Amino acid sequence: MSSHTLSRREWVAASAGALALLVSRRADASAKVAITIYKSPTCGCCAKWVDHVRAAGFATTVHDVADVDAIKRREGVPTALQSCHTALVEGYVVEGHVPAADVLRLLREKPRGVRGVAVPGMPSGSPGMEMGGRADRFDVVAFGRDGRTSVFARH
Repeated sequence: MSSHTLSRREWVAASAGALALLVSRRADASAKVAITIYKSPTCGCCAKWVDHVRAAGFATTVHDVADVDAIKRREGVPTALQSCHTALVEGYVVEGHVPAADVLRLLREKPRGVRGVAVPGMPSGSPGMEMGGRADRFDVVAFGRDGRTSVFARH
């Protein structure tokens, strides 16, 4: 068995590398994206969607409100795109059972003219709606302040 003592240069390099790794891990842990969710206090599928975004690493603040529709109106969610809960994240609106991966994509890409994304209604198989083993196809729809809509993702 051979022993090797580190030179001062090797020790400094190893220490700097370890420190950089520690700092980057702490930065990752504190870099959770904050999302604020407005939902009915009695909605079970909304609570499951909250669990879904938490599991994806979002830092959630949840407000149980009596009138979620008032939030939707205030945030400009088109009536045809409305669902059971509304969330706000980094200046965007997230309406309904949008997969967390699509929210992260929205935040990464920051598409021009997009106010938010929505999964209209409550399609079976969307996050929070996994009941019964049925999974319907559904679209995530991007919407702008000008009323324009486009398909952001297909599932």
